[in-house]
Amino acid sequence: MATPGLSNRPNGQQQQRRFGITDPISTSGPTEFDVAKTRELEKYLQDAGLYESREESVSREEVLGRLDQIVKHWVKVISRAKGLNEQLVQEANAKIFTFGSYRLGVHGPGADIDTLCVGPRHATREEDFFGELQNMLSSMPEVTELHPVPDAHVPVMKFKLKGVSIDLLYAKLSLWVIPEDLDVSQDSILQSTDEQTVRSLNGCRVTDQILRLVPNIQEVQNFRTTLRCMRYWAKRRGVYSNVAGFLGGINWALLVARICQLYPNALPSYLVSRFFRVYDEWRWPNPVMLCDIEEGSLGLQVWDPRRHNKDRFHLMPIITPAYPSMNSSYNVSSSTLRIMSEEFQRGREICEAMQANKEDWETLFEPFSFFDAYKNYLQIDISSGNEDDLRNWKGWVESRLRILILKIEKHTYNMLQCHPHPGEFSDKSKPLRYFYFMGLQRKQGVPVNEGGHFDIRMTVEEFKVTVNSYTSWKQGMEIQVSHVKRRSIPSFVFPGGCRPSRPSKATWDSRRSLEAKACTAADKSSPEGKGGPDGSDDRKKRKHVDDDVENNSTLGVKRLAAAVSSSNEALEGSPSAIRVHSLSAEGDLPSASEFGESGREQDTAATSLGVLIGTGIGCNAPPQNAYESLERSSSKEAEKLAIEEIMSGPYGSHQASPQELDELEDEVEYGKHGKDSLGNEKCCSTVESSSTPDKTAEAIITGSAPPMIPLLTSCNGGAVVPNPPSCLHGGLDELEPAELVPPSVAPAVQRKPLIRLNFTSLGKTH
Repeated sequence: MATPGLSNRPNGQQQQRRFGITDPISTSGPTEFDVAKTRELEKYLQDAGLYESREESVSREEVLGRLDQIVKHWVKVISRAKGLNEQLVQEANAKIFTFGSYRLGVHGPGADIDTLCVGPRHATREEDFFGELQNMLSSMPEVTELHPVPDAHVPVMKFKLKGVSIDLLYAKLSLWVIPEDLDVSQDSILQSTDEQTVRSLNGCRVTDQILRLVPNIQEVQNFRTTLRCMRYWAKRRGVYSNVAGFLGGINWALLVARICQLYPNALPSYLVSRFFRVYDEWRWPNPVMLCDIEEGSLGLQVWDPRRHNKDRFHLMPIITPAYPSMNSSYNVSSSTLRIMSEEFQRGREICEAMQANKEDWETLFEPFSFFDAYKNYLQIDISSGNEDDLRNWKGWVESRLRILILKIEKHTYNMLQCHPHPGEFSDKSKPLRYFYFMGLQRKQGVPVNEGGHFDIRMTVEEFKVTVNSYTSWKQGMEIQVSHVKRRSIPSFVFPGGCRPSRPSKATWDSRRSLEAKACTAADKSSPEGKGGPDGSDDRKKRKHVDDDVENNSTLGVKRLAAAVSSSNEALEGSPSAIRVHSLSAEGDLPSASEFGESGREQDTAATSLGVLIGTGIGCNAPPQNAYESLERSSSKEAEKLAIEEIMSGPYGSHQASPQELDELEDEVEYGKHGKDSLGNEKCCSTVESSSTPDKTAEAIITGSAPPMIPLLTSCNGGAVVPNPPSCLHGGLDELEPAELVPPSVAPAVQRKPLIRLNFTSLGKTH
């Protein structure tokens, strides 16, 4: 294999065409080991049922053909109704495009099809698309479950056509006639279009650009297999959900496409291993980009933290390649970034073990046991009076859940971390209700006596005020938030409605937990393990994830100055500490007002109850260099240096500073739930204003809430009612900067804040 960062080409030969913003790390072809592992991976994906049958594929093509016929008939009907002459009526045309997973070729059985209808200038969205076309569809027996969402950020019509789920967007162009050979990837197509049309077109334009930027025809198939693998892995590990603050389909596609650019001749098995290696090394918020960001000639705003303040607060920017370029992962919070970083590390370690023939693909795809991972959870219970109201209420609440995470992070100074479950649950005995869960744990490395207890009652009340400000709220729409312990998790969240017993077979996570316990005991018994720094490069790296996420939102990019100079130790050392924490011996707690540490391992020896125990674990395992046996010429050090070079760019040094943070004006944002132009869950934020200490007096906190938690109160001590709605300017929803960071000035009276956690007012779940 070639030296990372250099192309394999003899002297005098022209350099191979470059895909992306940098040269590839390696252009070497696959080894026999890669071929064998790729066959194993493809078989595993086949056995997992990720490929649709030939019959279903044909059915989808027929449905798309039928949909194209419907919109072509629709545009002629409205053209005639608007009084156009017969020649224009006959020339009138509309065209269907696909995007998302179907267009990328990675959809699975039963997946919906993201589609776009492009119509002429006289076919309006409000009257014609959500009027005449909606009426036509509702009258067709082959169309079921029709649900128009005209007020979404990207207006969409959802329905099933012959049993196939369709999400249909609409784009009105400035053309009188839509040609059959229309190319939506041309920037000129955006000329004289409204914002909703730009957003609707963006999904198709981004998808087409991704396929164009993958190195070669053979690599497109390798890209698809790798992306199918990573989507399945992300779902199994619980990190596939844009609305929950993780990554959605387009985000994973962009990340995989970048790896294909860096290793253009590699097979899927090697691309998967390099995916984990590169993104485990990646220093966020350095952006991932498939191509340079173009300013364009239409004056549309593009992502640029050097000029736009809001762009500086994005923690994990993954930039779309089509004009206007934007961050597709704006929902990521510090907690979800931490979780994904840990999962990248886990994947890297397993892939290295597979290179040494010590593990297999089944280990990589082991599902994350969410309800065994923590000892304490938040349960969010929503309900409504009927199915239609519940569907709208559900979409709104889901789009607001990330605000609860951000508020908890802010009000506890990032010491209490949240892990949202990416899905919802329902109880057959309780119709018209949905349930959501968040795991809670103390930040790794925070001593017990420094954090004390966390009181987040007022934080939850603020969140409920935000949710209840829904502009389409109706009687019967309710939300409840409660604290539930692991042993009290309701049975309906488990498959078959029965809590599973402890698995008899040890998983990768459980084995690593046992190793971490042993290392922790050894650290505590050794002089180096008592107080002071960790004393381990790997443990420092593990802590780096939390520290950088916290500081990036307030102090900007925290570059690892010693990353390159210390690459030898970092690369030849042991795997970093895994995601585990010490737990108390019992699953229950003395009262509803206190709860204990949530960790990612089995219960250990008894510790004090009623507190979150924040013992970060790190240990030095025997060094393993799984790549030495593969006879590849590139070294880990050289590859690490290549990754460092790839991350260097014009955007990393333009993250927000505390001074800029104070100067930003808070806004209150309202909107309706829907999807953004990339298919991500989208809704404008509703955020209460928060004054900075240098502008207004500190709010007086009443009750048991500690003074270091800034809460909004009215003059009589009640919650502040949000200001009237104001419009969001820009293509993507973002939480206001004040919501992303803790207050810049901590109270002087308590250097080590003691924050009590008391759920008595929330209603304990038994």
